[in-house]
Amino acid sequence: MGSRFPSHQLSNGLYVSGRPEQPKEKAPVICSSAMPYTGGDIKKSGELGKMFDLHRKSGQLGNQPSRNTSFGGAASNSGPVSNAVGRSNYSGSISSAVPGTGGSSRTKSNSGPLNKHGEPTKRSSGPQSGGVTPMARQNSGPLPPVLPTTGLITSGPITSGQMNSSGAQRKVSGPLDPSVSMKMRTASFAHNPAVTNLNAEDGYSIKGSIPTAIMWLVLLLFVVGFVAGSFILAAIHNPILLIVVVVIFGFVAALVTWNICWGTKGVTGFVSHYPDADLRTAKDGEYVKVTGVVTCGNLPLESSFQRVPRCVYTSTCLYEYRGWDSKAANTTHRRFTWGLRSMERHAVDFYISDFQSGLRALVKTGFGARVTPYVDESVVIDINPDNKDMSPEFQRWLRGRNLSSDDRIMRLKEGYIKEGSTVSVMGVVQRNENVLMIVAPAEPISTGCQWAKCMLPTSLDGLVLRCEDTSDMDVIPV
Repeated sequence: MGSRFPSHQLSNGLYVSGRPEQPKEKAPVICSSAMPYTGGDIKKSGELGKMFDLHRKSGQLGNQPSRNTSFGGAASNSGPVSNAVGRSNYSGSISSAVPGTGGSSRTKSNSGPLNKHGEPTKRSSGPQSGGVTPMARQNSGPLPPVLPTTGLITSGPITSGQMNSSGAQRKVSGPLDPSVSMKMRTASFAHNPAVTNLNAEDGYSIKGSIPTAIMWLVLLLFVVGFVAGSFILAAIHNPILLIVVVVIFGFVAALVTWNICWGTKGVTGFVSHYPDADLRTAKDGEYVKVTGVVTCGNLPLESSFQRVPRCVYTSTCLYEYRGWDSKAANTTHRRFTWGLRSMERHAVDFYISDFQSGLRALVKTGFGARVTPYVDESVVIDINPDNKDMSPEFQRWLRGRNLSSDDRIMRLKEGYIKEGSTVSVMGVVQRNENVLMIVAPAEPISTGCQWAKCMLPTSLDGLVLRCEDTSDMDVIPV
């Protein structure tokens, strides 16, 4: 037909205007038959390779940017599958039909990897051994481990944890070295704002019992008395004043020495004899003593050396004995005495159930509160140059704190307040709506003079914790 409008003849003989329609490409058919396991080979992947934007040089998939993700390896971080293959959950190999690959790939019904002859391997109820080694891929990087025979697509590597550059599993569950774990645990306690770090060497100090001004005044009076007594003795040969001054000085020196040696015993005796209060009748702001069973709060502690769990207070102290030629443990360490070399003391908030009333109160010893602990410590281990290699746990404990283990005479003491222990707490009652708390007082509390025990007044600063040695004492289960 000689017309300027194009026309064409249909199959039934009719002529119609327009150009003939181009044959449409058949859409991929989703069927229940499973595609054979390709082992990661792009040439066998077909549409599956297009779905993961894989690249090959033969030109069938086009020049698409390649990714490091792959199918057939375990290191593919698979995201959501495109709508071309549906949103079904893959319990086996992916089912797909690829146009142009022949009918053989669509008629295979056995899912799973193929053996070396191209035939599907025999199924078994358990995990399959062996398998087909995946062929070399066009993308860069080492070959990851082979997928398990289930063919599941996961959102991460097969092995739990990260992979290093060589393809091996990286340790992510924490350090295995005990010394490294000790360092991490000690650092976590030291830098946690909910944990109170106590740096005081001892709860009792003679400097806290006697003000500095009074000590210098008494010392000055004794110096004047000695000078006057000596002058009178030399001038008129009368030794009475000098004898009186010497007797008074001896009495004062003996009293101070007694308080230095037995000061802690005097304070613990004062706390033990202080009457227990009833929290039901205690007023807001009243200074009381409460005795009851301890329960952990949100953050329980663990002792440093013995690893005692669920504690509200822990104390681990390392002492060294200094002889004539030994090294000093600290700057104030005198010869022939035990000196403190290392100390770790921590306290956190906890609950106490009062024996008098049965009420439960929150004791605010955490978050940097002022705490004065009187907790008995027990000797855990004694080390001397003869048995310094007998305890590997102690050597690891020293290495975890960068302490030397040379020829020293050392003693490790540890004390703790475990959950279920009986503890006496002295503090101020604070009622906030329905919450009953015991907090530290604003000013230190003085014990006063204990004339029967020849004890000088002692100041109790902050919350006072008193607990006997719990190493051999049964705790109440809570």
